[in-house]
Amino acid sequence: MTTDKLKQVLELHAKWSRGEAGGTRANLRGAYLRGANLIDANLRGADLSDTDLRGANLSGAYLIDAYLSGANLRDTDLSDTDLRGANLRGADLRGANLIDAYLIDANLRGADLRDTDLSDTQDVQYVLAQSSILPETGPIWGWKKCREGVLVKLVVGNTAKRSHGTGRKCRAEHVKVLEVIGAEVGLSIFDDDGKQKPVEYRVGQIVRCDKWNKDRWTECGGGIHFFLSRIEAERYG
Repeated sequence: MTTDKLKQVLELHAKWSRGEAGGTRANLRGAYLRGANLIDANLRGADLSDTDLRGANLSGAYLIDAYLSGANLRDTDLSDTDLRGANLRGADLRGANLIDAYLIDANLRGADLRDTDLSDTQDVQYVLAQSSILPETGPIWGWKKCREGVLVKLVVGNTAKRSHGTGRKCRAEHVKVLEVIGAEVGLSIFDDDGKQKPVEYRVGQIVRCDKWNKDRWTECGGGIHFFLSRIEAERYG
């Protein structure tokens, strides 16, 4: 979209938001706005679903109740942006700057928040609770690091409870061992009280935790700990 066309869309949207005659709500669904300068732009209620906004500057913009589902907001500057009530379901926010942003009542389910700066973001715990790197249902494949660098490839079944806190380490109620790399048996690094024998991970075995901790924010609570990627598991510890 050209700069002149975008300016026209914003002017008509501003009229629409003020209830003036001739105004039209901005429909930028699927538009290519990579690197666009939208500082302090009024996009309240605008449709930006599936829009490519990579590297755009939306600092101070008004995006209250805007539709941003599926939008590519990677490395976008959203500092001081008002996103209250915005629909960001499934949006790619990797590396975005959300310092001092307002995200109360925003829908962030399925959004990718890896490497996102949420410093001083309003109601940050609510924001994180709305997003998740884990699907709520269906199987999940993951990796676990055991003693002496042994890696375990596992799958979390459909019925297993699963969670993660603010980081990348995940927990599951039970898992099935698909592969053990580096030994015949993987031995867990930690146990509950330091006195129990380490948990063993053998190919084909279903491993269950002794007691599931339902508090998502207790990252090291009861559960089988794992990462979604092999490299994260390799680097752990």
